[in-house]
Amino acid sequence: MNLTGGQKKGGIKMSDKKESLAYGPVPSRRLGQSLGINNIPPKFCTYSCVYCQIGKTSNMQTNREAFYKPEKIANDVQRKIREAKKRGERIDYLAFVPDGEPTLDVNIGEEIERLKDLGVKIAVITNASLLKEREVQENLYKADWISVKIDAISHEIWRRINRPYKSFKLYKILNGISEFSKRFNGYLTTESMLIHNINDSTEEIEKISDFIKSIDPNKSYLSIPTRPPTETWVESPSEETINKAYQIFKERNIPVEHLIGYEGNAFAFTGDVKEDLLSITAVHPMRKEGVEEYLSKAGSDWKVVEKLVEKNKLKEIKYKDKTFYLRKIQIISPSP
Repeated sequence: MNLTGGQKKGGIKMSDKKESLAYGPVPSRRLGQSLGINNIPPKFCTYSCVYCQIGKTSNMQTNREAFYKPEKIANDVQRKIREAKKRGERIDYLAFVPDGEPTLDVNIGEEIERLKDLGVKIAVITNASLLKEREVQENLYKADWISVKIDAISHEIWRRINRPYKSFKLYKILNGISEFSKRFNGYLTTESMLIHNINDSTEEIEKISDFIKSIDPNKSYLSIPTRPPTETWVESPSEETINKAYQIFKERNIPVEHLIGYEGNAFAFTGDVKEDLLSITAVHPMRKEGVEEYLSKAGSDWKVVEKLVEKNKLKEIKYKDKTFYLRKIQIISPSP
């Protein structure tokens, strides 16, 4: 059963979560070394994208609510920053990149304000589905760097790739993005995930680029699946198609970059090997070589990974001849 607007969660109190809600720093292809903030419980989202790296959405939700106490998030971030600094780790951004859609958190505006005092830039990566709401726009104006998802302009293609909540209308979401772009004073980026035989036709790429041109972002990223997707049939477009998309964006004078490479293995150790591995892999699947490098930095060995796999806390996934490690998601079931 999925959550809908007005229904409440059951089972546990979200504000009582003992694990850290901050993770990393992790290497980011867009943000350098970013300290992640996991302000949403596993798989509470407005979309259930076919390419999502952390699995299907178990709790489809549209109403915003408080999942964790803002002071809990602020305290966890401050602790992680202190631990990272002790070890000489660089932090370029504090990034809201959770297990679900970050703007479902009704307190995100307050959390951004609290974290601003730490003197590190704030980033939010959102699917933009709630930007049609003025309150969400006001919350995100407080951030320094925003990424909005624009995978399709055609309604049917959008529904196939992003699998949104049933009552959503794409035109309202696009209007929300447009409104937000006019008033946001920070660094605005877009990301479009290209999937073979879904949204990679010349016609759809032209529609996407035309819309993105109209909102005038600082940067537009064209990405492809680089980590194990939710649906096994998801494939990357050909190199020719990826290049075609890039050229279409360039023709419209859009500042575009590919986001198709591996981000590297510079995962930071901040004190607790198991906590670090589980918090990072909850939202950021790690390649085996990245885990090995992390363990070497932490002065630990592969037995930690083996035990986490044995206890069903970590799972091993093969994708494109590479081995990834992803935290086993503990599904939170709503009340009947």
